[in-house]
Amino acid sequence: MMATQQFLYTAQPVDVIIIGGGHAGCEAALAAARMGCTTVLFAINLDSIAMMPCNPNIGGTSKGHLVREIDALGGEMGKNIDKTYLQSRMLNTGKGPAVHSLRAQADKVQYSIEMKKTLEAAPGLQLIQAEVVDIHITDGVIAGVVTRSGALYPCKALVMATGTYLNGRCTWGEVSVNSGPGGLAAAVDLKAALDRLGISMYRFKTGTPARIDAASVDFSKMSEQKGDEDIIPFSFENHAADIARPQVSCYLTHTNETTHGIIRANLHRSPMFSGDIEGVATRYCPSIEDKVVRFADKTSHQVFVEPEGENTSELYISGMSTSLPEDVQIAMYRSVPGLENSRITRFGYAIEYDCIDATQLSAALEFKAIPGFFSAGQFNGTSGYEEAAAQGLIAGINAASRVLGKAQLTIDRSEGYIGVLIDDLVTKGIGEPYRMMTSRAEYRLILRQDNADLRLTEKGLGYLINQDRHDRVVEKKRRINEEITRLGKVIVSPDAANTLLRQLSSAEIASGVRLAELIKRPEITYAALEPIDPDRPPLPEDVREQVNISIKYEGYIKRQMFHVEQFKKLESRKLPTDMDYEQVANLRLEARQKLNAIKPENIGQASRITGVNPADVSNLLVFMERRGMRERTAD
Repeated sequence: MMATQQFLYTAQPVDVIIIGGGHAGCEAALAAARMGCTTVLFAINLDSIAMMPCNPNIGGTSKGHLVREIDALGGEMGKNIDKTYLQSRMLNTGKGPAVHSLRAQADKVQYSIEMKKTLEAAPGLQLIQAEVVDIHITDGVIAGVVTRSGALYPCKALVMATGTYLNGRCTWGEVSVNSGPGGLAAAVDLKAALDRLGISMYRFKTGTPARIDAASVDFSKMSEQKGDEDIIPFSFENHAADIARPQVSCYLTHTNETTHGIIRANLHRSPMFSGDIEGVATRYCPSIEDKVVRFADKTSHQVFVEPEGENTSELYISGMSTSLPEDVQIAMYRSVPGLENSRITRFGYAIEYDCIDATQLSAALEFKAIPGFFSAGQFNGTSGYEEAAAQGLIAGINAASRVLGKAQLTIDRSEGYIGVLIDDLVTKGIGEPYRMMTSRAEYRLILRQDNADLRLTEKGLGYLINQDRHDRVVEKKRRINEEITRLGKVIVSPDAANTLLRQLSSAEIASGVRLAELIKRPEITYAALEPIDPDRPPLPEDVREQVNISIKYEGYIKRQMFHVEQFKKLESRKLPTDMDYEQVANLRLEARQKLNAIKPENIGQASRITGVNPADVSNLLVFMERRGMRERTAD
């Protein structure tokens, strides 16, 4: 933006501006405002705040980890879904605690309403319905944004969180319209501003299934999926009794050969296969037509029928995302058991949108080439509400930190799923929409969803975590460690233990044994040993849970902590951000190009860049050691 340009008017300057009111934008705006910055959030339509244009749920495998980490750092998503859930379930309970993940079905309208109320009540935060069309730069630093009316809004830091709205185009069958999700207006002109700034962009695609009127569905032909009896809140600040409410059921059905036959017969009319859609689709959430082609040997696919809210009869047909023509969608859905007479209220569609190559960002989610410009959410190439919210939280905290002169908050791979997510984006780069998975976290045994507060809340002190919450977590840690130590000292005799052990189908003991050793047996839990542990102190359930996990998986946890120590050593070896890797001897050409493009912050990050191999890292370490020796000699 040229300094000589005339504006309709210049608004009062603020500290931080957020572009976009989705899940990333909401977390970013609340974070900046709660840290004391004057903040403005722009949305094309304020009725779309925290909208759920696709699946009406929060959490799930690995995504539940993100939500609990967001809460542990002071974010809002966990609290908001606790207010508005229809059903709550803990997934993967048949496996180890590393992959247990909380998932809640949401009342999507109420979720949006509650989040908007929270934003409106936040001191220092203003919501404005307007389209941002340009970015104002002064001396290479963010200075403000320009709206479609021509107004200039000056700011000191900016967070871009446009989601799927930037150059959005919705397609189903032969119909294609320039639009954001759910028929809302797309953001069109902002792309030109990003091009002028030299920002590298991708074109990605996602999609959504049809919505169906519940009155037209025969649920007797489906399997009922109920919620858990014992509710676990997403927010560590909430108690189960405080958020308990009657739950709504979901239902499970399946596609069949008739469904697949209808799809195959109409693939030539699918924009995904005709070439009308050019954006790259997510690998891990394919459309039903994509699943039928890719998994041709499968005779059926799961279909989850999920309520969208208490005050609507619309159902979300999870597992059948599609962009097929409307007549094909009608036939396809009606071939599924229970949906034979279904009436579609909203047809499925695919949406293409512009997003960035996130390797242009630092670990703080700030553009390396444009100080004060931060980026979050699907604009960074991710998919999913939870991934977006996690990035929004970090970007908002760091935008405010920049304004306030505070150190930026970064989470590394050994500290949280948020760290894995951001590191994957800014270090490895992506060629398709990124989805969080537990398999992406190499330290997942210590990055469990149950201990997110123990891992991250202390780290958030001075940002969004106040002293009282910090102290409560410190006290929780003390009680956990104290009880683990006690259990390692208490010895029970055979006479005291064997009756209980027989009841638990566990081998009897011939001599005294420590309670901690008994807990390590797979069939025994901390809770089960209460009858032979008369001196056990009264402890909250969350403390008891941590005691049980810490003792039972002690050996595995110690082994993983050793690997974390090795990881930390590489992360501590800092690299100059202005380093010219062409000057490093014996580096391969590809490594030099990738290192110069990404400018890693440390040796650990350099080692994870695609195209940089272990030999390159060794040569880089030698170069840095020699450089350090020369600098010490010069001193």
